[in-house]
Amino acid sequence: MSTSRSKPKAGRTTRSADAGTVAATKPSKIAASRTVASKPLSGRAAKAAERRAAIVAAGLDEFVARGFAATRLDDVAKRAGVAKGTIYLYFTDKEALFQELVRYALVPLIERMSAPPAAGGSARAMLEGFAEGFVRDVVQTRRGDILRLIIAEGARFPSLSEFYYREVVARGMAGMRQLIEYGIARGEIHNPALLQFPQLLVAPAMVAVIWQGLFARLSPLDAMAMLQVHIDLIFGERRTA
Repeated sequence: MSTSRSKPKAGRTTRSADAGTVAATKPSKIAASRTVASKPLSGRAAKAAERRAAIVAAGLDEFVARGFAATRLDDVAKRAGVAKGTIYLYFTDKEALFQELVRYALVPLIERMSAPPAAGGSARAMLEGFAEGFVRDVVQTRRGDILRLIIAEGARFPSLSEFYYREVVARGMAGMRQLIEYGIARGEIHNPALLQFPQLLVAPAMVAVIWQGLFARLSPLDAMAMLQVHIDLIFGERRTA
């Protein structure tokens, strides 16, 4: 299977309720809590959901430990405690499995963080809320591992980076542009050129993810304090009474 296709395959999956929660130390919780809100799962469906969750969790462990290129579905199956053929009941290939990690671990989070600004609210407060959520739900959890994997291997696998751009980056940038436009209209953001480069709004957040993975044991970083300094640079230091 070539991973350089322009249109990556979608896994043969059936989406149920939001499964965005990724535990910081227990990857087996990824997607494990997925249920259909309208009615409880039958015994067979519940068992299938458990197997699927185990496969996704094992996939995260293998991708993080070995990288995308070196990960084999045989090893994912062994870690998940299922036969290799079972994986193909849920995912067409390992690319589809990786897409599942992104789709359910990061996409719901990005959608929440990039929601349209609430009328009358402070743009600064909204960005502070984004920063707090990013540190809590990405930097300090296994979601950060997924981002670091994309950064490390995305250039080698264009279809993965294209998928990630479409599902996560493009949505996030659209949300940041909305926030910047709102801040300019309220007079909170004084440099309109920021609208051309919404990447600047989230750049320190990405630095935090990279630092956490590479250098945290050598030089721990207070990611929230760093992001607060960044917010002060955009909006000016917060006035105190």
